Amino acid sequence: MIRLALPLIALSLGAGPLAGPATAQEPPEILIDAPSIALSGVPLSLTLRVPEEGAPVDFLLRTARGDDLASGRLEPGEERTIGGLLLAGGGDLPLQLEYAATSQAIDIRWLPGWVSLLPPLVAILLAMLIREVVISLFLGVWLGAFFFAGLNPLAALWRSIDRFIVPALANSGHASILVFSLLLGGMVGIMGRSGGTQGIVDALRPLSGSPRRAQLATWLAGLAIFFDDYANTLIVGHTFRPITDRVRVSREKLAYLVDSTAAPVAAIVFVSTWVGFQISLIRDALEIAAAQPGTSPEVAAELLAASPFTVFLHSIPYLFYPILAILMVGLLVLTQRDFGPMLGAERRARRGDGLYREGAELMVDTTALEMTPPEGKPPRWYNAAVPVLTVVLVVLLGLYFDGLAAAGDGSLWDVFGAADPFKALLWGSLAGCLTAFALAVGQQILPAGEAISAWLGGLKAMMLAAVILTLAWSLGEVTSVLGTAAYVTQVLSENLLPQLLPALVFVIASVIAFATGTSWATMAILFPIVVPLSVALGGGIGFESGGHYTLTLGAIASILAGSIFGDHCSPISDTTVMSSLASACDHVDHVRTQLPYALVVAATALAVGNLPTAFGMHPGISYLLGAGILFALVRFVGRPSAEPSL
Repeated sequence: MIRLALPLIALSLGAGPLAGPATAQEPPEILIDAPSIALSGVPLSLTLRVPEEGAPVDFLLRTARGDDLASGRLEPGEERTIGGLLLAGGGDLPLQLEYAATSQAIDIRWLPGWVSLLPPLVAILLAMLIREVVISLFLGVWLGAFFFAGLNPLAALWRSIDRFIVPALANSGHASILVFSLLLGGMVGIMGRSGGTQGIVDALRPLSGSPRRAQLATWLAGLAIFFDDYANTLIVGHTFRPITDRVRVSREKLAYLVDSTAAPVAAIVFVSTWVGFQISLIRDALEIAAAQPGTSPEVAAELLAASPFTVFLHSIPYLFYPILAILMVGLLVLTQRDFGPMLGAERRARRGDGLYREGAELMVDTTALEMTPPEGKPPRWYNAAVPVLTVVLVVLLGLYFDGLAAAGDGSLWDVFGAADPFKALLWGSLAGCLTAFALAVGQQILPAGEAISAWLGGLKAMMLAAVILTLAWSLGEVTSVLGTAAYVTQVLSENLLPQLLPALVFVIASVIAFATGTSWATMAILFPIVVPLSVALGGGIGFESGGHYTLTLGAIASILAGSIFGDHCSPISDTTVMSSLASACDHVDHVRTQLPYALVVAATALAVGNLPTAFGMHPGISYLLGAGILFALVRFVGRPSAEPSL
């Protein structure tokens, strides 16, 4: 789940500034934001800007063949976006911008649309085939840089580093996630060395004396930590891994439990870092739909008057995939039955042949996390519980007070929506480290030097995950520059029937999130396109009354649900990587064992949810049917996780 918007490459074009003050005869230069790549069949957009100083300037945009694309006058300080530019082919490039007797070329590279799919597909397929995630992700980044650099393999190697990997690390959100993960790893290192982790295992032994109880506790903890998916994943995985290890639950199963209760819960519960982002997207999309040509004044007025939060609440019943995914986890835990690759992983663990596959490349070096305290020092459960609770409490308080400062007086969801989640996560992880350190040193369990060594050991254990996260983000940047999402949207949205909109949107969102590894960017791409489309197809009435606007509700929910599903299945998703990290699981093994479950839930959601509700069926019936299908599948297709004794 990468939380960033799609970047544009800013090109500063035009004649150089002349000496002296600008006059009507000396127009300012025009600044242009333009993509670096143009894809066949995908409309092109670029933005023109004129500085505040100077006089108005007339412009003409032409193809290299001389065909006029756009013209007009830009006033000082004006910014204008020219969209929907569909080029005939590479012969139309470079585009020419003419103004003030000057002609400037806009250098954009032409590529066939299908090329934009190759980098993520190569990375994903290689990861599945050779089970070397680092090599696969880097080759995906290099392949994207190869197209970006004009098919020059050596230049592609340099661009992989300076254009994609370094900017991915320089992104403040990405840096925050890395620091948060490393600090949490350091906290776990101190907890383990001071005996806190062993103390938790001992204290919970009566409550987790069986695989079913241990998995149930993990599932319930995933439901309880609802305010952020990153915090959910890392806290639950790190905390319950020793407990599930003791009762021989496979690392693959733990990673699935963690992954499938993180984003689905955060996307549904109204007090979370997700919901604020989702509500802002809904608000902007409603405004775009109200302003689009063809929207009647009555519908436009209702769209503008609608509460984005109310629209979000009304869409929750149509979030079929995340709700059914949570239900699926519960069914597997309670019945202790599995199918597909997960069945093999669970039976391997239960018969004592290993919590993970022989030769697996674990995302965390668990040998660096010593769980035994120094001799003569008893393991105490609160040396682990207090730091973990400190992280949860500080993150919640951080979200509240940071949002309160930004939003002022408002509802609780307004406050959480205005908060910066990265700040709160950093505060929480740092507070957890300091608390673990203070407990270990204050009780004279560890000297300060040994506590710092344990903290550094926790950081060291996270390094592979940090490398994989960075490469996954870099590949996400590659797909952004190549326009992968725009190409997928364009291809899959042709010849649309209104009743098929929710199902088609779910598929499109899934494909984009799978190929790009980011659910948040997928939402940001699709909301401005899908919501206006649903309104144009007749779904723009009844917002405040809760009336019949199921087409728009289904479309909104399908964006959210499809983004989560694609993100769940994608090996290049940061949340998928972090689930493997928190569970100390081989990343490819996690994806391979989780994929059948995610596909089953998605197919069920489409069959009994997205499609029939678009034709008028009540969502309550969908959930009854969905629950019945999933239960029957687990009961009659699944097999006991432990091999029957002969």
